[in-house]
Amino acid sequence: MTRPTASPPGLDVHRLDQWLRRTHPELATERPVSATVIAGGRSNLTYRVEGAAVPLVLRRPPLGHVLSTAHDMAREHRVIAALEGTPVPVPRVVDLVDDRDGAAGTGTPFFLMEHVAGEVLAHPAQNVAYSPTELRALSLELAETLAELHRVDPADVGLADFGRPDGYLERQLRRWATQLDASRSRDVPALDALGALLREHVPAQQSAGIVHGDFRLDNAIVSRGVGARVGGAVDGTSDRTTDGAPRVAAILDWEMATLGDPTVDLGMLGLYWDIGALGEAAAGVATSAVDLAAGYPAFDELVDAYEARRGRPVPELSWYRAFGAYKLGVILEGVHYRYRAGETVGDGFDVIGDLVGPLADEGLARLATTRRG
Repeated sequence: MTRPTASPPGLDVHRLDQWLRRTHPELATERPVSATVIAGGRSNLTYRVEGAAVPLVLRRPPLGHVLSTAHDMAREHRVIAALEGTPVPVPRVVDLVDDRDGAAGTGTPFFLMEHVAGEVLAHPAQNVAYSPTELRALSLELAETLAELHRVDPADVGLADFGRPDGYLERQLRRWATQLDASRSRDVPALDALGALLREHVPAQQSAGIVHGDFRLDNAIVSRGVGARVGGAVDGTSDRTTDGAPRVAAILDWEMATLGDPTVDLGMLGLYWDIGALGEAAAGVATSAVDLAAGYPAFDELVDAYEARRGRPVPELSWYRAFGAYKLGVILEGVHYRYRAGETVGDGFDVIGDLVGPLADEGLARLATTRRG
């Protein structure tokens, strides 16, 4: 048997291959595994693993500067495992591993899950493969999927102790202010001003449930074709299949999931849905496939679809959209910190910090209006 191909940053594929043969012989084959980076370090590192009996995906924390409470592998693994069998489509999990001794190839906790076939819509060029009708339907399904997540009773899926919903918004503001202080490499006065205004105008929490924390189009896998898996049945006994239309096959990136005010997910979805309006800084950092001219609906239509599926009114969203801008600004400032320290993997990190100011300005503008979307 030959040695696996060269290892990508953050993963020793030879050790991973040997660990897989010891602990999951049912997944081992005559070929050694190989791995490539799918997502390179703006949040958790994600690798596509080939050579096992089924294609796999491995998730581990980013290299270098890791903020407190962020990138928690156990939490992400737990929520994905809990949601299997619900109307929320998620990948099937394989294992959660404490690999701080490096025996499995990472030197950090990581988890392994099955790969879900499909694509992530992240760039406008990908829209040509879909009709305007398909993109509209897919968008509304994304909003309905978020509503299904918020309809799940945490106690029914073993997540009753997954977080503390009471005081969630106040804790979130404290947490992200702390994260910003831990990532300071320059002055960001507009972002500081946005955080202060958010703290002054915290809305009353109207409901509680499972919060994804980073819900957006490019955190979903889209699959097309008869037989494509698009999530477990409600009773967990079978999988739904598509009829050839594109469907939401899996929701990814649960690293910030918790229990709290679900409306923050709508605010974050709205921020990303309209992020192209932030101009060139957004185009270089947070590319989005969303293009109304291609068939995507306006965000207000997503809110209506969400509201109809969830079965309860959506509160005024200006504060939540401003909070989404603040949160993303803090996250990108942390990435900018890691980039300056030489601790990022991949290209494009040199312009990450350019979006922080426009995000702060967007949040301040949202707080100055009372319109829903």
